[in-house]
Amino acid sequence: MKIETDIIEKLKQAFTPDYLDVCNESFMHNVPEGAESHFKVVVVSEQFSGQRLIQRHRAVNTTLADELAGEVHALAIHTYSPAEWQEQIQAPDSPACRGGSRN
Repeated sequence: MKIETDIIEKLKQAFTPDYLDVCNESFMHNVPEGAESHFKVVVVSEQFSGQRLIQRHRAVNTTLADELAGEVHALAIHTYSPAEWQEQIQAPDSPACRGGSRN
């Protein structure tokens, strides 16, 4: 759970989120047991107010650049301002795995 913990800490530091959910979805994929390779993050932060989706995703990708360059194979990013989150209250489910390999 080291990668998951690192992701949580980095997102907290970078965005001071009102709400943060980091879910290791590796079990949903064809990877070895205990893998930390597929994650879904939901970040609600005032910093996202007035930002376009691409700007938000770039900020998250930049924050997690080391993880993405290493073990993390897939990252589903859901970013909201607090006002948007009040309307949404839940991020979409991740799609089912469509394959992959057991490395």
